[in-house]
Amino acid sequence: MNREIIEAIKQIEREKGIDSETLLIALEDALLAAYKKTPDPAEFARVDIDRETGEMRVWQVILPEGEELRVLPREEPVIPEGVDPAEYEPPPPDIDWAAYQDDEIEAIDVTPDNFGRIAAQTAKQVILQRIREAEREMMYEEYVDRVGDVVTGIIQQSDSRYTLVDLGRVEALLPESEQVHNERYDHGARIKAVIIEVRSSTKGPQVIVSRRSDQLVRELFKLEVPEMADGLVEIRGVAREPGWRSKIAVISHVQGVDPVGACVGPRGSRVRMVVSELRGEKIDIIPFNEEPARYVAKALSPARVREVLVDDENRQATVIVPDDQLSLSIGREGMNARLAARLTGWHIDIKSESTFAREEENDEFGDETESGTLRCAAMLRTGKRCPNAAVTGTRYCAVPTHARLAEVEGSLGRPLTAEEIEEAGTESGWARVSELAPAVAAAAAEGTTEEEA
Repeated sequence: MNREIIEAIKQIEREKGIDSETLLIALEDALLAAYKKTPDPAEFARVDIDRETGEMRVWQVILPEGEELRVLPREEPVIPEGVDPAEYEPPPPDIDWAAYQDDEIEAIDVTPDNFGRIAAQTAKQVILQRIREAEREMMYEEYVDRVGDVVTGIIQQSDSRYTLVDLGRVEALLPESEQVHNERYDHGARIKAVIIEVRSSTKGPQVIVSRRSDQLVRELFKLEVPEMADGLVEIRGVAREPGWRSKIAVISHVQGVDPVGACVGPRGSRVRMVVSELRGEKIDIIPFNEEPARYVAKALSPARVREVLVDDENRQATVIVPDDQLSLSIGREGMNARLAARLTGWHIDIKSESTFAREEENDEFGDETESGTLRCAAMLRTGKRCPNAAVTGTRYCAVPTHARLAEVEGSLGRPLTAEEIEEAGTESGWARVSELAPAVAAAAAEGTTEEEA
């Protein structure tokens, strides 16, 4: 019988991956506890299991007389509620067996006659319990490092509070706060979600998944876009209104790979798969740009933008759009503008051309802004003066086209006249003004060539 227990433990080690030594130590502890419940047990005892034969022995341990017990340190016991402190008997201390040498203690075999039957019953309980604990621990270890990964499961149960998703070896919880309001979670339906938390509990690991997380959009694109999985294309930012619309900013790390085209795929096949998984949620794919004005303008797509005026210090962008694009740029209930602001991290103020021109006509500002700093001297395409503050030491703001006027003045060694500044407001006029400073004109021509390439 004892040999069979050893064989069973070794088979469990092979099949379940549970260390046999861990099981044997747990079995020894359980057998000792069982022995303590037999009539007249020894005060100090231990149970040894032979690792080869499986023979089990109970040893009464006799400690040196006249010495204080060497015990393990422990915390002050807590008296259970409702128990009189005067009648409370604390549990006996744990002997520190490692503090005793072999020649200091004497062991006497006190194995009960019916110990084989006790061992068989105890072994079954201990082994089953340890298997359950080990499986729970292994499942926790499997999922705790997968936070942020997307998983596929089958919906088992759904009500107003939560939805249970079967992931195969464990059930995941999709709480109401992580659900998308216009999605239905029908029993038996297959669903993808991203793991946002893994908790350890006595009933096993509790996996929390989300359908609202921005990470879900990132992971779905990784599944559909090989260039993204290979690291050639990267998602720099995601702004999402779950169930309605998402905007993602993508960048390519390899010359010749179009990040937007890679995400869209042949005839839109890749982005269509992501949209399908998100149950029809619209997705705008935007090329990331280090230049704030261009990035903000692209982030407002599909609306066309006429001009973007940026305030780097306060991270504010004033966007001027054609009158017929104002509604599209703002979007339904401000969603397009809100997503663009969240994606870029800039505060965005959208104005139509006519509104902006009207404000400029009524502009009562002089050469100074409201904060008292010098106002940019450049002229906009609308023929109005730029409202931004000038960069310290120059007469112009940080908008690239305006900053180039400062370079022209630096090269000429004199300020531009009002007529020259107004002329530089158009593309053809800028070419003529930049010719006044050959170095600036050459740099501008080079920049134009790069953009065309």
